[in-house]
Amino acid sequence: MKIELNENKIFFNNGQSVQEIHPFWLRERVDGDQYLDKGTQQRLFDPSTMNGEIDIKKAEIKNGFLEVNFNDGVNSKIDIGKLETEFSNKDTVIKLIPKKKWDSALQNVKNFEFKEGFNESKEMYDLLVSFYEYGFVIIKNVPTENNYIVKFANSIGSVRRTNFGEHFNVKSKTNPNDLAYTTLNLSPHTDNPYRNPVPCIQLLHCIENEVSGGYSTLVDGYTVTENLKKEDPEAYKILTEIKVRFKFIDKSVVLEDWSELIRLDNEKNFKQVRFSPRLDYVPMLEKNKLDRYYKARKKLSDLYNSEKNIIEFKLAPKDLIMMDNYRILHGRTKYDPKEGNRFLQGCYIDFDSTEGKLRHLKRKFKI
Repeated sequence: MKIELNENKIFFNNGQSVQEIHPFWLRERVDGDQYLDKGTQQRLFDPSTMNGEIDIKKAEIKNGFLEVNFNDGVNSKIDIGKLETEFSNKDTVIKLIPKKKWDSALQNVKNFEFKEGFNESKEMYDLLVSFYEYGFVIIKNVPTENNYIVKFANSIGSVRRTNFGEHFNVKSKTNPNDLAYTTLNLSPHTDNPYRNPVPCIQLLHCIENEVSGGYSTLVDGYTVTENLKKEDPEAYKILTEIKVRFKFIDKSVVLEDWSELIRLDNEKNFKQVRFSPRLDYVPMLEKNKLDRYYKARKKLSDLYNSEKNIIEFKLAPKDLIMMDNYRILHGRTKYDPKEGNRFLQGCYIDFDSTEGKLRHLKRKFKI
């Protein structure tokens, strides 16, 4: 990639094509002290009110900067490196972290150790990279007093409040409004599929775990659905096309949303899985189509519940797990409350929390 000049016109050469850069596009990016507030990195002018007839009177490249004189009297030095990061129109931080597929053979995923100043450390940067690679991370030795999970979550971003509150206590109780608050086995599922938008990231913090059961389980929805796409493209196709209604009901709220079990982005790549078969309602469709859909859903469910795809482990007190709720399905094994207490606290944050934190730490440590 490089910037090229020709008779006061500026071009971007990406090695495959050469494209002229619009003069007004460059004019919007002037960053002298009178045009950009250095503290906020926000413009001190409104480009939408400017005359669009901007031309370049003179342009030079010197020491990694593009020096431009515009016809409205503004002269500016623009960092070429910063310009080049914009030309792809894609996220050059998050999107460049490749997802790592995994199944029950997963081993040697690093656990991170909480310490003072952890949220601003290089280790937090490494943690977030690992989170985007695997879809989950475990942090050891996180304090448990005074609902510390909220403080930890807010050190990354901001807690996303739901109908369960700012945070919620996962323990067995009478008259529960969700099966999470029982001692039952919970098969792999994603949380809150009935919400719009669905909470992005779930944090679960182990406060007590005195029982012999109650193991945590995880499944990588990305791996499972990518494998399904190769092994049974017809099943994959119908699960990406038919939307089902997810519904939650309790005494104070009724929540509903519609979604495919496998959601794709605009380029037909993996975006999200929603799976909670105790809460979904398939629409009335032509019988043959529903035959195909139910067979595909059964196949997907079998894959999610297969020992080949599940990892199982026991959270210890002070362990905190952070999971991508758009990618990772989680569950737990049954336990006996007579053996002792099992008490976890949970909350949610959005993707812009981890994305913003990662970009900040990348800038801070010049990575």
